[in-house]
Amino acid sequence: MEASCHTSATADAAPAAPSAGPLSFTVNGMNCSSCVRHVTDAIQGVAGVASASVSLEQGRATVRPKPGNHLDAQAIAQAVKSVGYDATLVATEDAHAHPHEHGRDQAWQRTMMLGAAVTVVLMLGEWVFGWGMERWFQWVAFVLALPVQIFCGAQFYRGAWNQLKAGSSNMDTLVALGSTTAFAYSVVGLFAGWQSHLYFMEAAGIITLISVGHWLEAVISTRAASSLRALLNLAPQTARRLDEHGLETEVPVAQLQPGDCIVLKPGDRVPTDAEVLEGNSAVDESMLTGESLPVDKAAGAKLYTGTSNQNGRLLARVTATGEATALAQIIAVVERAQSSRASIQKLGDKVSSVFVPVVVVLAFLTALWWGIGFTSAAAAHDWLAPYLWHAALPQTALAAAVIHAAAVLIIACPCAMGLATPAAIMAGANAAARRGILIRDGAALEKSGTITAVLFDKTGTLTHGKLSVAAFEDGRGSQARAEVQSLAAALTKPSHHPLSQAIANSTLTANLPLQEPASPLGESNAVPLLGGVGGGFRGASQAQKFAATNSLADWRELRGAGVQALWNGQLVRLGSLNWLDECQVNVAAAAKFREHWSAQGATVLGLAADRSLLGVIALRDTLKPAAQDVVALLRAQKLGAYMVTGDNRATAVAIAAQAGIPANQVFAEVRPERKAEIIKELQARGERVAFVGDGINDAPALEQADLGIAVSKASDVAREAADIILLKSDIQAIPEAIGLAQATLRTIKQNLFWAFFYNAASIPLAMLGFLSPLICAAAMGLSDLIVIGNALRLRQWKS
Repeated sequence: MEASCHTSATADAAPAAPSAGPLSFTVNGMNCSSCVRHVTDAIQGVAGVASASVSLEQGRATVRPKPGNHLDAQAIAQAVKSVGYDATLVATEDAHAHPHEHGRDQAWQRTMMLGAAVTVVLMLGEWVFGWGMERWFQWVAFVLALPVQIFCGAQFYRGAWNQLKAGSSNMDTLVALGSTTAFAYSVVGLFAGWQSHLYFMEAAGIITLISVGHWLEAVISTRAASSLRALLNLAPQTARRLDEHGLETEVPVAQLQPGDCIVLKPGDRVPTDAEVLEGNSAVDESMLTGESLPVDKAAGAKLYTGTSNQNGRLLARVTATGEATALAQIIAVVERAQSSRASIQKLGDKVSSVFVPVVVVLAFLTALWWGIGFTSAAAAHDWLAPYLWHAALPQTALAAAVIHAAAVLIIACPCAMGLATPAAIMAGANAAARRGILIRDGAALEKSGTITAVLFDKTGTLTHGKLSVAAFEDGRGSQARAEVQSLAAALTKPSHHPLSQAIANSTLTANLPLQEPASPLGESNAVPLLGGVGGGFRGASQAQKFAATNSLADWRELRGAGVQALWNGQLVRLGSLNWLDECQVNVAAAAKFREHWSAQGATVLGLAADRSLLGVIALRDTLKPAAQDVVALLRAQKLGAYMVTGDNRATAVAIAAQAGIPANQVFAEVRPERKAEIIKELQARGERVAFVGDGINDAPALEQADLGIAVSKASDVAREAADIILLKSDIQAIPEAIGLAQATLRTIKQNLFWAFFYNAASIPLAMLGFLSPLICAAAMGLSDLIVIGNALRLRQWKS
């Protein structure tokens, strides 16, 4: 244990030198998703910023730098201020503290309650008791509505003023203008002694109803973010650290450093990423991968933050802390996805950027029409009323001009338009995260909607990726079996390729069953071959003994081909038969062995010295049980299934046939660097390709694909080049991931349609006098709820 981990000397040990890391800011003045978009765009425009995650619920912005860059906090704060909001840097020690989750809910709730109390009293006075035209009641209405306008409307006025200073406008501008118009008209009428209806109730009702909409939006949005908060709460706050004397001490997780030893007892949650040193247990990783069954852990196994130790005591060495942990990386991916923007949102952004000025112009034209041409406006209203509904019009031209202009301002608030995309992305990303699927951004969701074909990398994706030696053949009566056997093991030992590792680590000493038809290799080989059909490898121990007396020189690995080295003056190679053939090795004698095992889906390799074949090895990987079902599900989604592999064509076709992939959709004998070219070929045919790989060696292919899907381990999250990452190796999640992404894209389109339709239909109705300001305020809040509710349906999505 002493050689495997260290203990921190004291709790106050000097921390590692700081590096360019993320910064957190509190952002004030945001009222809706449109505000979030403005803040995000402003921050991402600052030099050195890689990404910005802005949370409306928490009023928090997390900014991450580009590699090698340091963030300028002052420049970021200034950029946020330039678009009408205030940003304050959060102290380092508070950067990961969770702000009060219900702060935004409670702020809107207070506004709503005060406004509702006043509005209800005014409604009773006007609609129940008929006091609307009484002078004393109008003074009471003024006194009651004034605090609503000042205190409840303060958030809207501040937002509108900040936007005005920044030379911009948003929904706060429209709400402030609409409410102020009704209130100001009523104040003038009250003090001037007009004998007409005044609109104090409408002015208070506008602010109240819109506050109700914001409150409901905040509550629902908070629930939509529950998956992410659940992840944040999984990591325990303390850990049992083992000191140099073997004593356990409970310390804050923040004090742990890589290399420290921690103790996990049954029922404990893992406090930080670690590697097991001693003990055996089962660990529930469902929160991380979506896998329902616990995973057995023994010495050398990886542990991840937030997972739960089930039934055994484990001693582990800390491997990562803080933002370097797999859980932190997953949370970062989900946060980025939530705050990302799909290109489909650009349409909404373009409309929103000019929407408020256009609405103000329309409101002004409405006021002119009703104020100057009251008769013609009323005639137009009366002509349409039989086809729509009859609405009570104001008594005077001035009142009609003010009230209908206010209605246009209120009904046209572009909040639903701003919510359409981010609400769906947030709900979809959270629903996927609960299933062990990470969607990197909104662009990935959009890409999913255009996919026509899925290209699988065979090893580790369609198959388990755990190769074993199925058969070995050499000449009969060999006298040098042990030597050649050790040569194969020693030659492959330095390589990390799965095929090499399967040979180097093989411990098969018993004879493998003889598979017919199988024939010995020809007698033309210069060196006797390794045993007979069914021989096995002795493994690493024999290889070490061999290496002690027969050293390999100039060892090299040729990607996609094999390995080679110099041995006793000969160039020895182990790799694909095609490569050996290219190197002028006589591989003709291995034809029957190759044909037989390739038909069973095995990969056949050859061992050669100079131009002589010493032996042939069949290595077999097994197809994942769900592979056939996955291909069938993809076909049901009208997606083509393809496979790419470095194996020879006979082997590749055999594996593909087991999975249900036609032979004409198999790309065999493809070197790793050519996978991206295969994707280009499919794209040139008009296919929109999703590539499924292990995410480590397939980065070029994942980047080239229209949609990259990585079947990954949690520790690889930060390195992936994929758009979608599966945290479990079960490929059954692939149709689910694509289906959920496509469902999210459909939801975005539905939300955008509703937002545009709502505004397109409601603005003309308000201009023609069919919608009062109160109805407009209620309709605006309802449109927000429709958009959010439609997005939340993704939480219950089923494939």
